[in-house]
Amino acid sequence: MKEFNQPVAVITGAASGIGKALAIQLAEKGYHLALADKDTDGLETLQQQIQAMGVECFITHLDVSDNPAFIAFAQRTHDKFNRVDMLFNNAGVSLIDSVENQTLEDFHWIMNINFWGVVHGTNAFLPYLKASPSAHIVNISSIFGLLSLPLQSAYNASKYAVRGFTEALKMEMAGSNLAVHCVHPGGIKTNITNNAKVSTNSILKSQLITDFNKQAKTTADQAAEIILAGMDKKQRRILVGEDAILLDGVVREFPDTYEDILGFEKGVLEKRKELMKN
Repeated sequence: MKEFNQPVAVITGAASGIGKALAIQLAEKGYHLALADKDTDGLETLQQQIQAMGVECFITHLDVSDNPAFIAFAQRTHDKFNRVDMLFNNAGVSLIDSVENQTLEDFHWIMNINFWGVVHGTNAFLPYLKASPSAHIVNISSIFGLLSLPLQSAYNASKYAVRGFTEALKMEMAGSNLAVHCVHPGGIKTNITNNAKVSTNSILKSQLITDFNKQAKTTADQAAEIILAGMDKKQRRILVGEDAILLDGVVREFPDTYEDILGFEKGVLEKRKELMKN
């Protein structure tokens, strides 16, 4: 077996967005990488870019909701590198719809990826990470794991679940070699909203995407830098973006009324009035 003296990082959802930015920045630091995504073409392009930087890059097509596939990915990663030092459970999707209208099929879909994908990754790689002298698990939640929005109930539920799971894991790993971090990005310039599953009409989807892209100020590269800096500082909770810091502060200060202060219910009330007129 080839000996790898440099640390090894595993990233899901690595073909684009924050996952891709993390992969490139870690490669620049000399990390070998095991990257997973459902976008095989994107992974292959990224693999070529990273290998040109002089580090090893192992890629695999992976649906994070498939637990046996995740276990096999973990085994293949360890077989190749004989070590795992970092795990970034980054893969995620978005669903925009109301509680009243969304289907249970869609709800299961988002939970299987956003929440169970984190659980599957953690369980599959935990034995290998515990063997590292200094290891990290980084689970990507969202600012919407700290506060809720209308039309985001399923997404909120998945990201709150990631937060609860990660914070409990952090406590269980206290005093060990394994640092556990929960990341809460605000508006990041990625394709997650563009690719969101929206069960309402296309006009609403277009408007939602336009509104999000106007508010998304943080780039994926900036997000990756903040995450890696937070890991170095052993931060339990890593807030990404000025908007995430601001919204977290509002929720802490006004836990019972933040939706009124931030105007989250205003649009719902206006839409209801409009429908009643018609």
